[in-house]
Amino acid sequence: MTPNALPRLSRAALGSVAPKIAIPTYDPAAVTPGIVHLGFGGFHRAHMARYTHDLMQRGADALSWGIIGAGLMPADARIRDALTPQDGLYSLVERDADGERVTVIGSTPQVILAGRDSAALLDAIDGETIRIVSLTVTEHGYCLDTATKRLAPDHPAIAADLRSPDRPHTAIGVIVEAYRRRKDATRRAFTALSCDNIQHNGDVLKTAILDFAALRDPALADWIATHARFPSTMVDRITPVSQPSDIAAFAERYGVQDAWPVFCETFTQWVIEDDFADGRPAWEDAGAQLVADVAPYEFMKLRLLNASHLAIAGLGRLMGHTFIDQTMSDPRMARYMAALMDRETGPTLMSVPGVDLPAYKAKLVQRFANPTIKDTVDRVNTDAALNYLLDPIRDRLASGDSVDLLALGVAAWIRRMTGVDETGVAMTIHHPQADLLREKAPQGLGDPRSVLSIRQLFGDLGDNAVFVAVVGKWLAALHAVGACRVLDQAAAELGF
Repeated sequence: MTPNALPRLSRAALGSVAPKIAIPTYDPAAVTPGIVHLGFGGFHRAHMARYTHDLMQRGADALSWGIIGAGLMPADARIRDALTPQDGLYSLVERDADGERVTVIGSTPQVILAGRDSAALLDAIDGETIRIVSLTVTEHGYCLDTATKRLAPDHPAIAADLRSPDRPHTAIGVIVEAYRRRKDATRRAFTALSCDNIQHNGDVLKTAILDFAALRDPALADWIATHARFPSTMVDRITPVSQPSDIAAFAERYGVQDAWPVFCETFTQWVIEDDFADGRPAWEDAGAQLVADVAPYEFMKLRLLNASHLAIAGLGRLMGHTFIDQTMSDPRMARYMAALMDRETGPTLMSVPGVDLPAYKAKLVQRFANPTIKDTVDRVNTDAALNYLLDPIRDRLASGDSVDLLALGVAAWIRRMTGVDETGVAMTIHHPQADLLREKAPQGLGDPRSVLSIRQLFGDLGDNAVFVAVVGKWLAALHAVGACRVLDQAAAELGF
């Protein structure tokens, strides 16, 4: 049967996709919205939407916590157009070395697009039943000054929202305008729940929201500070971008068309600060951890997983690798990652209650090497914030400790910003400062000072002689002999 002749996933087609695929035990048509999520990408659909689906499987009282997914970019029309004919349903494919399991997720009954006009999104958040607005927009979507982690009021998108605050396009502008509507209508504030990989993400979001609100109206900022809540979270699940080949193979394997299934690893973790303005789902019943303080778990994940991910992805790209698992198949890279965690990022952690850190680190190496998760080095390099490396570097320098392994990751990041790989082939650079980086990265080649002078990215680290010297050493070597030989050199010098 040709793919076009296969049934399209929808509520009406659920009976025809079982038993190969696990379908909801509840009626997806009975799901009503309680949450609006900004940034309706693959990670959210593999993570928060999955937890909410699992909770709905446990009892009908959770059906009032359905999620309206919202795309903030014009390109997000693809997601809306893929899932709307499917009644918001999609397939989640969870993979490990032992195989895969497929589940139809029914917790997201509606997808809307706010890429060019936020009116529909603001009306959705204004709904009487909406009690949480969550977001996964990456650190870039917060429009922050990278060095201070506060809102950058001169950011072009923020400046545009301040000129037309009732027609915002940024996540920050949308949330503030939604709070303004609640305030003026004397209604309860909703909880703004960050699910992004940012240290103290709840505090960072709150500060950005209050900074923006204060620029609009100090009384609005005071109301938000008093009534709204911004719990921090730690989120973890490797979720590569779904490829056309994956989608076609899925249809052939399972006999159903799904315009945008999501593929991810089997591991998942979600730690949430239990501080909500107007109720919340009982996500702990679906495996999430509700805690008083997320910070130890945030540090663990950001410093061990995210810093390692970015460090190996940069080096892997320079070495010619396409995928993370391919990069990790090089024993030198696996040893480098283990040494990075044991010697430099791991020692910056606080105590993490209930976590066996050696086992956690060993599991990370195993997860990155998972051959069934074709996560590309380019995705990690594009999505990852440079602060994953810079934050532990600042801590290490402050205590007088070495940063050799972290600096190698930074040097690889700078080398990649030249836009040309070691064979002379062009590399696409996706970064808010891409034009400036392409201009500065080739200057001096092995001398990092031109790039490190970008204070919006590096703050005062460019003034630290120790940091500049060690980054310069690795950067010069990367230009001179290439990443493979540099990794050999590092292994010999540092003993890993």
